[in-house]
Amino acid sequence: MAVRPNIQWIARTGYTARAVVFFLVGGLALFAGIGGGKSDTKLALDSLLEQPFGRVWVGLIAVGLLGFVVWRLAQSVGNADHLPHDVKGTATRTALFGSGVVYVGLAYYALEHAFTSGSNGGGGTEKGLAEWAMSQPFGKYLAGAIGIGFIIGGCVTIAKGVLRKYEQYQSAEARHNRAITAVCIYGLSARGVLFAIVGCFFVYAAFTVNPDQAGSVPDALNWIRGLPFGGVLYSIVAVGLASFGAYNLIQARYRVVREPEFPNEFETANHSLHRAGIIPE
Repeated sequence: MAVRPNIQWIARTGYTARAVVFFLVGGLALFAGIGGGKSDTKLALDSLLEQPFGRVWVGLIAVGLLGFVVWRLAQSVGNADHLPHDVKGTATRTALFGSGVVYVGLAYYALEHAFTSGSNGGGGTEKGLAEWAMSQPFGKYLAGAIGIGFIIGGCVTIAKGVLRKYEQYQSAEARHNRAITAVCIYGLSARGVLFAIVGCFFVYAAFTVNPDQAGSVPDALNWIRGLPFGGVLYSIVAVGLASFGAYNLIQARYRVVREPEFPNEFETANHSLHRAGIIPE
């Protein structure tokens, strides 16, 4: 089935916007490693706001991120990747839906700061999530479950890179390019490591019943910097974040984009309603 051009455009624009964000995050992380400070997705957008035409660029990124959200919905709700309707397929689609929800928040943040004066700083999203979880009934168990989810997500992301699972959705031209393969494995692995560390912070926060112990990506980077040979490890992971940006740029170019299932289901339902005389032709 031919894929409609608007679906292609939405997916590829979304991957490009996410690539720009992670290029910024990786670059800021490297500068933070030299001069101190922190780096995460919101701080990356804040730094872009300070540049010439910063609001224009952030606004364009916001539009791209909204496109990425739509693509995530097409993947999760519409099953655009044509995953099997079993436990594994449902779990993957649920994770994709969760990813879309995260980028709704980032897109909103970008839009808000592109059209309003000033910036109130980024970061704190993981701690905010931990505070919300702790305030719910059985909050520490919920926070622990979120942390385990981060750890599993990190391990899955690492496996996706190392085992080259992502290649099933790439064109043959990309699969046979060694440089592209190296960048994808490196970027996915670095992001997976940070996800797993953030998950460990969440589990610790749940254990101590203290949401302030829930770490963010900057906290994970700082923890890595405190390890033996931490400066080297920190730089490797920071460059890996930029490589994850490159991975998204590769996805924007070589990702196989398929038509979601729900348009077909809608057309079938629409035709049935026509035949039943419920709606006019």
